[in-house]
Amino acid sequence: MKVNIQRQELLTALQRVQGVVEKRNTMPILANILLEAKPEGLDILATDLELAMRGLYKATVEEPGSVTFSARKLYEILKEIREPEIQLTVAENSWVTIKAGRSEFRVVGLPSQDYPSLPAIERDGLIPLPSAGLLDLIKRTIFAVGDNDTRYVLNGILVSVISENAKKATLRLVGTDGHRLAMAEEEVMVDQASLPSTETKVIIPKKAATEIKRLLEEDDNEPLVGFTKNMLIFRKSGLVMTSRVMEGAYPNYQQVIPKESSQKVTVPREELEGALRRVSLLSRDKSYAIKLSFTQDRIHLSSSNPDLGEANEEISAQHQGEDFETGFNARYLLDVLSAIEGEFLTLQMETPLSPCLIQEHENPKFKAVVMPVKV
Repeated sequence: MKVNIQRQELLTALQRVQGVVEKRNTMPILANILLEAKPEGLDILATDLELAMRGLYKATVEEPGSVTFSARKLYEILKEIREPEIQLTVAENSWVTIKAGRSEFRVVGLPSQDYPSLPAIERDGLIPLPSAGLLDLIKRTIFAVGDNDTRYVLNGILVSVISENAKKATLRLVGTDGHRLAMAEEEVMVDQASLPSTETKVIIPKKAATEIKRLLEEDDNEPLVGFTKNMLIFRKSGLVMTSRVMEGAYPNYQQVIPKESSQKVTVPREELEGALRRVSLLSRDKSYAIKLSFTQDRIHLSSSNPDLGEANEEISAQHQGEDFETGFNARYLLDVLSAIEGEFLTLQMETPLSPCLIQEHENPKFKAVVMPVKV
């Protein structure tokens, strides 16, 4: 195998797959990427057996062939090289020689036949989705997804495509870790023939959602998304990503979201965010617990830590209902505020210990729920 490729082209490929390659070394070869030199270019594949990413990149192929070697080491080499073009040569013993100007590296590789094979990808049934819309929905929900939660399905995002008519559907994403929940939805234009039923539901792993988010942030090209019984397929700009979907029943999130409440507080987002950041500096470690006291025209925020001291701040607000006080994990509230773009938001809760519904002012398409804590 002998290939000449632009450094930036190869660096882009390596940046894309860094989040995919397996870092726990359960199978050493999963820390590698597979390079296949074909007449049409260089095919680069990475997988951790659950998630896989494959892309074809422009290259001049002098001798076709294939090899696998360390994704991290190649990435580190590329970051230090300044030459615009790189030559990759593979010997019969799978050693890879990387030449760039006066620099030369010889890296140990492994035979390509040892690399896991990918499942067959269905080409039918892919749904074109607006890039900006999908990216926005992921940003608004991924913060609430669990990390290594014992309840397996809480480590994924519930994706629902709800068909409305021949050309319109609602795309809804939900994430929760049991302590907070985020739901966002948007109307999208789709081809009805590509939807297998009136409602398609899958749970995709957080890692897959994170990689989709990164790919969508690269450019505005429209992605194609498809679901099979056990797989998510994502295509965009010559790149294909596949992920196993998660098996199990997602919690009934509709039951968790409170209905409209008489206890309604409207507050400027930036003021609340700034106050939360400042007051939480003296909150207890790990719990980040702060107390919020609501009166008719203001919110009083306070925190105390026996080892550090205490903090207090007041901000203006409009409150409909009786005065009350409650406590929250400040980090959970800040995560919600980072997903809100509007100038004002509303907080609604029936009692000091009931779930708090947070929404952008007069925007029903995004809802977040945060459970209070005792302070």
